[in-house]
Amino acid sequence: MEEPNEPLDFAEVHFPMPKEKPVHEVRLGAIKAAVWKNDTPNGVRYNVTFVRLYRDNVEWKTTESFGRDDLLVLAKVADRAHSWIHEQRQEDREEDGKRLLNK
Repeated sequence: MEEPNEPLDFAEVHFPMPKEKPVHEVRLGAIKAAVWKNDTPNGVRYNVTFVRLYRDNVEWKTTESFGRDDLLVLAKVADRAHSWIHEQRQEDREEDGKRLLNK
């Protein structure tokens, strides 16, 4: 004989949290940078992660390992991410200044 179904206790169910998305991405060929925004008590901080995309048969994958021929492209992607962060920080400062004036 089967036991009756018990009501589901949602307190014990673990729902996957939505993954945060980067605020900006830079890609040249197979090299990609993702720029992440972190709000801290000391203000906004930006971090960058780098990956190389490659195809394993029919499936696309990523790795954090870079070969000799990837390094100059990696440097260009890093430079573009760096420039975007500096531009963004300037925009953040301008917005903060406007907010202070409007108070």
